[in-house]
Amino acid sequence: MPRALKLLSRPFASLVLFSLLLIFVSPAHAQEADPNQLSSIADGFLTNNGEGGLSGSVIVLFVLVTILSLVPGIAMMVTCLPFMIIVFSFLRQAIGVQQAPPNMLIMALAMFLTFFVMEPTFMEAWREGISPYMDGTINETQAWTAATTPFREFMTARVDPETIPVLADAVNRPVGEGEEPTFALLSTAFMLSEIKHAFQIGFVIFLPFLVIDLVVSSVLMAVGMMMVPPTVVSLPFKVGFIVLADGWLKITEALLRGYAG
Repeated sequence: MPRALKLLSRPFASLVLFSLLLIFVSPAHAQEADPNQLSSIADGFLTNNGEGGLSGSVIVLFVLVTILSLVPGIAMMVTCLPFMIIVFSFLRQAIGVQQAPPNMLIMALAMFLTFFVMEPTFMEAWREGISPYMDGTINETQAWTAATTPFREFMTARVDPETIPVLADAVNRPVGEGEEPTFALLSTAFMLSEIKHAFQIGFVIFLPFLVIDLVVSSVLMAVGMMMVPPTVVSLPFKVGFIVLADGWLKITEALLRGYAG
């Protein structure tokens, strides 16, 4: 069977995951690998030992380029990226500044922290699944299982125990005791758990800034300045508080320690 047909018949989820791993992990390996090794990997991946020809390579490249558009979605599904974004968004909203830091900067910071946290998982998936598959030592099914196992372990450690049974019962597909949930069910439960944890941290972040707002509002009312918006007066105090406490670094450190266990 031509290489292109094999790729097209592979489970859609495996293509998405492989593309994600290639983006995050391949640049680091490319810096250390020699050109001959990279050339042989590319030839083996695109032509399957010479089979498939030019048309097969074109189809493979077309499929991979199409899959790249889904990488942000898969990154949201199986990594800590949504957790980081929600927490930093809560912090910015608690301070009361709408565009400082801007959305692009928050997204960039969250992505770098995500890569920092997920690097061991990415490297293990590359080493156990993607690299052997490119070398031709394992087939597609074995590569999918080996590459997704690190992500399963990462997500399982962060999922609330009651989330998976609730989702499984909702779709009338209960998970038996000792049975592993499907990857789709596990990733959905993981995302819901991450959102829940992020909102819990967001509540804690809001408390000190709420106290500042209440104090400023009480002082303004006591001195008769009821026409002055309390948010305008409290903003400098909030900014000064987060700067003096080195809040961005402290929160980032807490998030990283939470994933480090």
